[in-house]
Amino acid sequence: MTEEWKKKLPTRITWFRIWMVPVITAFLWPNQLTWNLVAAGLFMITSISDYYDGYFARKYNASTNMGKFLDPIADKILVTSILVMLIPTDKIDPLMVIVILARDTFIGGIRSVAAADGIIIDAKPTGKWKTALQMVAIPAVMIDDRVGGIPFDKIGYWVLWVSVVLSVTSGVQYYVGYMKGRKNRP
Repeated sequence: MTEEWKKKLPTRITWFRIWMVPVITAFLWPNQLTWNLVAAGLFMITSISDYYDGYFARKYNASTNMGKFLDPIADKILVTSILVMLIPTDKIDPLMVIVILARDTFIGGIRSVAAADGIIIDAKPTGKWKTALQMVAIPAVMIDDRVGGIPFDKIGYWVLWVSVVLSVTSGVQYYVGYMKGRKNRP
């Protein structure tokens, strides 16, 4: 593996997450158990790739501004696209998606203002837990059936609600972090 390839690997993995969205939604479209299982599996693989882009960026010292910009956007595109696809199937409540989208839009705005003000806001554990729960809940909801007697869709539905609560909590924490950063500026 060449040095140039190593440097580009994290960004390629991030782009992979974006490119997989239409593939996953295509498998989800028929809303049949077999296709839902394939879509859920692809979603899990795609979600796991988020860990590896960061891992390789650190390992190969390949962190770039484009990667820092694109990584959270890829996550939002993946999660929100699938959540929107699940609304017409009545697998999730539209309110869940509204809260998650509103929080993500709010955080994006705060990040822009913080960057303009030269304020760095550390990621909070609540936001990481929110993301982890979403990455577990969404494929469970996508399956929408009992597999081996386990009601994955019901479990995923309630875990997704927990992630919604954590979304709001982390949004508030992010805002408080920004306000503290503004207050402590010289």
